[in-house]
Amino acid sequence: MSNQAVKKVVIVGGGTAGWMAAAAISKLIGKTLDISLIESDEIGTVGVGEATIPTMITLHRLLKIDERDFMASVQGTFKLGISFENWKNVDENYIHSFGFTGKDCWAAGFQHFWLKGKQQGISSDFGDYCNELQAAKKNKFAVLPKNGLNYAFHMDAGLYAKYLRKIAEENGCKRIEGKITQVNLDPQSGDIGHLVMENGQTIDGDLFVDCSGFVGLLINKALGTDYDDWSHYLPCDSAVAVQTKSVEEPIPYTRSIARDAGWQWRIPLQHRVGNGMVFCSKFLSDEQATETLLNNIEGEPLTKPRIIKFRTGQRHKHWNKNCVALGLAAGFLEPLESTSIHLIQTGIIRLLQMFPIDGIQQSDVEEFNAQMKEEFLFVRDFIVLHYHVTEREDTPFWKQCKNMEIPKSLQHRIELFKESGRIFQKNNDIFAENSWSQVMLGQGLLPKQYHPIVNMMTDEELKGFLAAIKGSVNNLVDQLPSHQQFIDSYCKAPSI
Repeated sequence: MSNQAVKKVVIVGGGTAGWMAAAAISKLIGKTLDISLIESDEIGTVGVGEATIPTMITLHRLLKIDERDFMASVQGTFKLGISFENWKNVDENYIHSFGFTGKDCWAAGFQHFWLKGKQQGISSDFGDYCNELQAAKKNKFAVLPKNGLNYAFHMDAGLYAKYLRKIAEENGCKRIEGKITQVNLDPQSGDIGHLVMENGQTIDGDLFVDCSGFVGLLINKALGTDYDDWSHYLPCDSAVAVQTKSVEEPIPYTRSIARDAGWQWRIPLQHRVGNGMVFCSKFLSDEQATETLLNNIEGEPLTKPRIIKFRTGQRHKHWNKNCVALGLAAGFLEPLESTSIHLIQTGIIRLLQMFPIDGIQQSDVEEFNAQMKEEFLFVRDFIVLHYHVTEREDTPFWKQCKNMEIPKSLQHRIELFKESGRIFQKNNDIFAENSWSQVMLGQGLLPKQYHPIVNMMTDEELKGFLAAIKGSVNNLVDQLPSHQQFIDSYCKAPSI
């Protein structure tokens, strides 16, 4: 490992990943660092990561970002969860919402109380006991004190990158325009030594952050870091994206609509709607996928459909020698649960926590890689869950997903829930008990039994317990303004 002090940080690639890294490093620990970001106007970004999860608020608080200003700048709307349509079966829907459902006790999650109530015919839908889910269904929203509603954002990824660039440059980050033609390694250490630009300029650094997208210019092409391919668990390998004009008020959730060989997303912004379809090329050609998407959009297309090819998986090492990979350079998981920006953010925060100011230490590198690898694996399992636990066998794609071999770690979680209703959140698993239970129940997995602590309540007490929670949810949601009314008063974007 290099014992050389890190004074010069070079970020390769802009987009969401690059400018998130630049803004965070420069503002939070950058006073004594020389930070530069290289990007080329000629190289586009993938730019479809427009839906987020609530953890993004943490980074924004660290960066002291004003939420109203941010939302107006990125044409943002609010997100309370994801509507999964046709996933369990055709014409059956459920919502995976943020926040909490019902009330837990020390020994058992709310699903155990709900399950006994269901057996007795006194429970209604699981989602009836969740503030966020009911607000989403009724198209209502407000920012409430004490996390009264847990939320995330829908946003224009291109505008977000510009917003972060301003923060980064205000804190001393220098942008270098141009293309990199060569990456030179130090012959002794194998570290990245310097980059050669198309105009002949050379750029050296102590620490390089690879945000160059799928190409992985540093982590892959220069350092040859191996990649774990997960396409046997997640067979979708392509996407087509298009933007459309808004034809109605934005809803406060993302829509994920399962199709014959993949799924379609709809993400409402203030000025337009982001649409796309993730699909498996084994069952659907690019042309067929594009036609399916265009036949299932609302509003006039604003862009030409764009095909994106990908391979799900992650690098064996996210940090290799003096290079840390973030975003698509580090790995890719399809955006089914809007985790792309979250994984960039956790990579950045871990890098800041272990920043090698006095030189890169092997122990830091190994800890960083272990934590990132584990987090990617948890997200992978959660996404595979949606595909595998289904009642659909109506197309070859869904038949394959239902019958495929799945990771042992996921198989254990499914069996545990099916037998006992139990879910245990692991370290570095971003999805808590409520998320796993909502999706498992939503996909049709019903536990065989509930925890015996539920029987400490009499039947009458259980009935009152469930009714009180449901009444509290309805009371809160009834008082909320519509999503559009809240946006208009809180963060309306200037007309474009």
